[in-house]
Formats: sequence, C-alpha cells, structure tokens
Amino acid sequence: MDGVVFAAPMVEGQVMVSANGVAGGALVRGMTPDDLRARRLIADSVRQGSIEDMGDDGVLIGSRMAYRLGLKLGDGLTVLSPRGESTAFGSVPRIKTYRIAGVFEVGMYEYDNTYVYAPLSAAQIFFRLPEAVSGIEIMLTDPNKAAVMTYMLSGLVPPGVRAVDWQQANSSFFNAIQVERNVMFLILTLIILVAAFNIISSMIMMVKDKGRDIAVLRTMGATRGMILRIFLLSGASIGIIGTGAGLLIGVLFCENIESIRQFLQNLTGTQLFQAEIYFLSRLPAKMDVGEVLQVVTMAFSLSLLATIYPALRAARLNPVEALRYE
Repeated sequence: MDGVVFAAPMVEGQVMVSANGVAGGALVRGMTPDDLRARRLIADSVRQGSIEDMGDDGVLIGSRMAYRLGLKLGDGLTVLSPRGESTAFGSVPRIKTYRIAGVFEVGMYEYDNTYVYAPLSAAQIFFRLPEAVSGIEIMLTDPNKAAVMTYMLSGLVPPGVRAVDWQQANSSFFNAIQVERNVMFLILTLIILVAAFNIISSMIMMVKDKGRDIAVLRTMGATRGMILRIFLLSGASIGIIGTGAGLLIGVLFCENIESIRQFLQNLTGTQLFQAEIYFLSRLPAKMDVGEVLQVVTMAFSLSLLATIYPALRAARLNPVEALRYE
C-alpha cells in the first residue's frame, strides 16, 4: 500500500519480570533481528550491547528497567507469564530466564521502563504461538496519516482482527497533550489581552499628557484625521516592537528549551521535568509555522485595536478646552 515503509510480524504479551529481588510488570515484544534493525527508533537507541548479540535467548530492555532491576549486560532476566499451564495441581505459570543482550534508551518513559524486545522465535515459544503472531506492526512514511491507514485496513482485515494506530494505543498521553495545548492557548490569549489593556491605559495617559500639544497642532491646521493617524501609528509601533520582541524570544526559547531546562536544573538542583509524570525524559519542542503566525497576527491585531479608543479620544479633543485648562 502507498505510504507503508515496512510491515513486521510480532508477538506481544504482558508478563511479570524480576531480577535481584525486584519485580514489576513488563510488555514483551518478539521481533526478528532484521525487523529490529529496520526499526530505527530502537536500533539507533541501543546504548549498550547490540541487536546482533541477542541470539536465541537474548533480550533488549530499556535503560530505566535496567536501572530499576539492577541489570547489566549478561545478567539474567526472569520472565513470568500469567497464563500458565494447567496441571493436576492447578495452573502453573510459565517461567523463563533470558540473557540481557542490550540496553536501549528511546527517551519515552513507557518504552524505557516497560518494553522487553525478544527474538520472534523465543517469544512464539514462550507465548505458545509456534506458527503464528499476535500482530503486525506497520510503519508509515507520514505518521500523521495513521488514522487514514487504520480506517483503510479496518475493511481489509479478517473478523477478530482490529487495526489500532499509534495515537489510539497512547490515547491517554495524547489526550493530556491536547488538553495542555488548549489550556496554554487560553493562557497565552489572556496574557495578550492584559498587554492590550496596558496599551490602552498607557495611550490614554499619553493623550492626557499631550493635550496641550494636540491643541497646538489643531490650531496650526492639523485635522482630526491627522491626530487620529498619529496615535494609531504610535500604538501600532508599540504592537510591532512588542510582537517582534516576543516572537524573537519565543523562537530562541523554543530552539534551546532543553538546554534551558538543563541549566535551570543545575542552577536550582531540582528536577523540572520528571519522566514518571510527563512520560518523556526530555522536554521536546516543535514549532508550527502556521500557529506561530496565528499568535503573531492575534497579538498585533489586539494591540492595534487597543489604540483605537485612545486615538479617537485624542482626535475629538477640543483645542479651546485643552488650552484653557493648560
């Protein structure tokens, strides 16, 4: 199908892992070494060991799981499946010890703390699927088209099989991100509105302070339209300078946000972005040109609208009254 990079068969199942007296839940994913190497997210993230060292009994685990269980290369990881074998004495869980062949660090907390990559053949034996797989992982050239591809595949797969895209599989994570985006946009809008009110108050004060000057200009032949344009240009210059400065600072902050986070952490000695809470081990940032232009346009428009009332007030100023009280 168009847009598909590759499709890899896999066996996936939930297990309990233990080592050095520490236990926890994990997700075992069985894939062939060739498919693991083709999946650059994992292949390029191996920090210790290698995929070639997996063999028949080696596994790859995340860096946070290795730290949590106190594991290093060559150690044994005991895997226990809740779906055991039925015997005369009841159900006996399946237990297997695998060798640590490599440690990867993707940067996403869920992957680094939960996933265990095993050879496909070993996973098929452990989960009792000798001639089958539990799923097929499909990689696309454009991840944003995953929903469209899921809809197309839903009509092709046989009954009992369902297509799930990466956003559905991590729905809680992306729902949290969407909520944060909406809240941040609301906060940003309120900040711009407060700045616009500051422009109104400062412009009104300037009109009051320059009342005598406005009256002199009017007596010299300046029309109300001229006075209006003067204050509109004054307010527009404030909006242009402020919006431009904010745009520059925002772009620089976005491009260096991870370095700024590291600097503040080293300066304060506190963890500002905990992976256990935010699911990510670093603070990612991606600029959307369209959204940046929307914010810049909104900021400039509000600052320009904020100057209309003070400019009209200056244009309607009676020169006789202004000079009388001066």
